[in-house]
Parts: sequence; C-alpha cells; structure tokens
Amino acid sequence: MTTTPPLDTRERILAAAAAILAEDGVTARLTVRAVAARAGVSIGSMRYHFPTQQELRDQVMERVGEWLAPTEWMRDASLSGHERLLRSLRQVLTRAGTGQQARDAMVAAVNAFVAVEQTDQVREAHLSIERDGQRRIEGWLDTLSKEGLLSPDDVPRNARFLGTVLNGLALQRAFPAIDALVEVEEQTLRVAVSAVLRAEGDQA
Repeated sequence: MTTTPPLDTRERILAAAAAILAEDGVTARLTVRAVAARAGVSIGSMRYHFPTQQELRDQVMERVGEWLAPTEWMRDASLSGHERLLRSLRQVLTRAGTGQQARDAMVAAVNAFVAVEQTDQVREAHLSIERDGQRRIEGWLDTLSKEGLLSPDDVPRNARFLGTVLNGLALQRAFPAIDALVEVEEQTLRVAVSAVLRAEGDQA
C-alpha cells in the first residue's frame, strides 16, 4: 500500500493559511501565531519561510489562482498565440459562473471589499487578489512577447487592460442576462486580444 508523503514545512504553512481563508473569508487576518499553530510549526519557522504576512497572503492567493486559471493553454504549441490567450481568458471567465453562481460571487465580493470599513486588512486582502491576477496575465503575455506578438514593455499595461475586461464581463454575468450573452462575451474577448497582440505573421 502506498502512502502520501508528508508535506514539507512551507507547504504545511500554505495549506494552513488557505484553510483559514476558506473558513473565515478572504479578508481573514493571517496572524503568525494562528497560522503557525494551524500548521503545527514554530513561529520562528513560520517567519523563516514567510517573513511578512503580506508575502504569505500573496503566496496563498497565487496557489488559488493556479487552480482558478491554470496556464496549460500557453503550453499548447499547436494553437496560435491569439487562440491561446483567448482560451486562457475564457477559462477565467468560466470560473466566474453564470446566473445565480455569478450573482453569489459578486455579492460575496461586494460584502468582502466594498460594503465594509476600508481597513488595512481589507485592503491587504484585495491587493493580494489584484496582484495575483496581474501576475498571471503578465505571465501569459510574457510568453507571447517572446514570440514577438507584443513588446515586453507593453506587458504590464496590457495585463491591466485584460484584467479590467474580465472584471467587466464577470460583473455583466451577475446582472439579468441579455440575449446572446455568450456571443457578446466572445466578441469582446476577441476585440481585446486583437487590441493587445500583433497579427500572427506580423511580428516585428
């Protein structure tokens, strides 16, 4: 019978922090003492692996982002750069859900970040999510910039643009549906990708 190898210390800390966020919400405060106790490690070990709470939160949100928007499409060399980026953006949007699922997600976001006192803890949680989304899209665009489909200097700006497009489409899903919503979303994503990337074969 095979056994699962134990998690190393860093992974135990990340798992403990993720469990706290799952139970208490994304704005939960990841205190050194609480996370160390949950992970069964010393405070010294905790600080060795994650010197600041912000670094820990960023790493946890990055792991969540890997589940929400994995990067497998960017590794598929059989697809054009435009199609790879389109599929990656579609995948993020799919995770937003439709109908009641989209409305529940939007209500949860408003309750967590808008309809509350704007404390440092709330800002820290929101910035972690924003940074991870930005990093993820920048990673996709970095890959495409190496293929000559956009300038490396344009990556951060275009990543913010694409993130804004995704946020807007996710919000639209939470409102009463318009006719042909899927077609409208697809058209919007294609316009956004065309605005960011050079035409295939027109690399310069």
